[in-house]
Amino acid sequence: MIKTQTLKFFALSLLIFLQIEGFAQEKSILEQLDEIAIIDQKVMMPMRDGNRLATDIYRPKTDEKVPIVFSRTPYNFNTYGDGELRTRTMQSALDWVKKGYAYVVQNERGRFFSEGEWDILGTPVTDSYDAFDWMQNQAWSNGKIGLLGCSSTAEWQMAAASLDHPALAALVPQGYGAGVGKIGEFVEQGNWYRGGAGQMLFTAWLYSTQHDPMAPKLPDGIGQEDLLRLQRFYDMAPRYPRVDWKDGLAHLPVQDIIKNQNGPKGIYEEMITRKPNDPRWYQGGLYHDDMPFDKPSMWFVSWYDVSSSPNIALYNHARENAISQMARDNQYLVIAPVLHCSYTRATENTIIGERSVGDARWNYDEVITAWFDKWLKGEESSTIDEMPKVTYFTMGTNEWQSSDVWPPAEAKMTEFYLDSEGSANTRNGDGKLIEKKPKSEAKDTFKYDPMNPVNSYGGNVCCTGNAVQGGAFDQSEMELRDDILVYTSEPLEEGVEVSGFIESYLYLSSDVKDTDVTIKLIDVYPDGKAYNLDETIQRVRYREGYDKEVWMEDGKVYEIKMTPMSTSNYFEKGHRIRIEVSSSNFPRFDRNLNTGGNNYDETEAKIATNSIHHGGIHPSRIVLPIIEK
Repeated sequence: MIKTQTLKFFALSLLIFLQIEGFAQEKSILEQLDEIAIIDQKVMMPMRDGNRLATDIYRPKTDEKVPIVFSRTPYNFNTYGDGELRTRTMQSALDWVKKGYAYVVQNERGRFFSEGEWDILGTPVTDSYDAFDWMQNQAWSNGKIGLLGCSSTAEWQMAAASLDHPALAALVPQGYGAGVGKIGEFVEQGNWYRGGAGQMLFTAWLYSTQHDPMAPKLPDGIGQEDLLRLQRFYDMAPRYPRVDWKDGLAHLPVQDIIKNQNGPKGIYEEMITRKPNDPRWYQGGLYHDDMPFDKPSMWFVSWYDVSSSPNIALYNHARENAISQMARDNQYLVIAPVLHCSYTRATENTIIGERSVGDARWNYDEVITAWFDKWLKGEESSTIDEMPKVTYFTMGTNEWQSSDVWPPAEAKMTEFYLDSEGSANTRNGDGKLIEKKPKSEAKDTFKYDPMNPVNSYGGNVCCTGNAVQGGAFDQSEMELRDDILVYTSEPLEEGVEVSGFIESYLYLSSDVKDTDVTIKLIDVYPDGKAYNLDETIQRVRYREGYDKEVWMEDGKVYEIKMTPMSTSNYFEKGHRIRIEVSSSNFPRFDRNLNTGGNNYDETEAKIATNSIHHGGIHPSRIVLPIIEK
């Protein structure tokens, strides 16, 4: 531990800085922390292989042992940036210290001041176990640790929990899809894939995250006193030039997108070559459904996040398969109508994209605090004891609802069949969604040109820079493209709630070896506005499983089962239910170049003639979990 004299010098230096900068009018966060907390920054926590991870610790000034709220992150939480004091982490620390917790934040190995080599979710999962050991054995620790974080600060929690360290008492993962490997029929490998098609978010994200092997690093073994001095003027954070990802993601071959921007070399070049079932996905920090799980967890999901369906599937998996009855009984799920990690940004009039969903605020702080009080302090909590297992927001009625299970038990899976006279192209075509299976067979045909793909417009997405803005947007203008098939129900005579997993089965023929099938679920308002709810994709070569590639024969019809979508939406009386079917949703997903090749190393494409068959022996359909009001 750092000497008391050095700590006093550090605190005094920060206070002088604040006064110089004019912050002395009211108590700063640092002053408030200094009154109630012991601040111990740049503690280099040792791992079993000798590498050390940079850790900041904020703990109450008390002789009593305290529980720990632990957050590990690949992101920069250094106290200084560009010579300026940064208080975001200190604010979180202040909040938790006031509640009687030590707040510990740590960088993953190889990130900023942490030693070792960084690899997205490929760092040893034993780093978690070693960190838990270290914290449990501190004289000030009560031996109970809770994990808290969103996105990259949450994705490592599940694999860490599988190690079953006795000090790990509870989890709060939020927006955690990048840590989900294979869960049942979802084989996304940390959001890298959807239905075997590449999700392009990591291309943009890794540009500004992965470590170039030639980048300068601090030498190993630097002492804490020197690190405290260095952090004031050297935060180890590269400054990457901004990229216009609307153009940048269109570069071919895909494997050279970051290289084309003169970006850093790193793990991307290796990961882009992995197929969905590559053995390398099963090494490192992804959680798969064959791994043990036995920790109480409060899961947070967003309707307009990149991975709501596999995230919910993981909740169900933990609830059904946790080792102990205690853990099975203590899995809770909250689903909010917001973008990725935007839970607390909901307002009295929450607008997601262009659609208002009303007042979507929720008492996150109260519930999370009560959760940790229960599991880390052993306190009884009516907030948790009276909480339903599933709390979810229904758009359309714009209200929070609850259920004992997901999907809600009263949801009835209802089939809607695709139908047309053969001209479902565009919203002005004759495509229909009907509840009675059509007897007559027909097909709708469109040309899919990878060099002129359907552009992503809104959606359940994150982290693509300016390339895609997430949320619900009016799709009606997009639906004038001839390569989008549109199937719409009659106006509803009564309103219906759709809450749960959504299944889709489409019958496809094509003149190429491989192509993609995409689908969107749409709520169509009486004025014609068409708001997207969820979307998915299937790379046809993986229709028989992700452990093999099976090519199509020209003209032969294949059943394509799409990966499930999810939502909770009330279609009001007079609204219509619509789906869009096409072969691209770019750059949310990478383009299938239709050649049957690797796709990631190709620059030439084939135009595909794709047909969706329906009626008769080809009952293309969507199956909705309907709750009648």
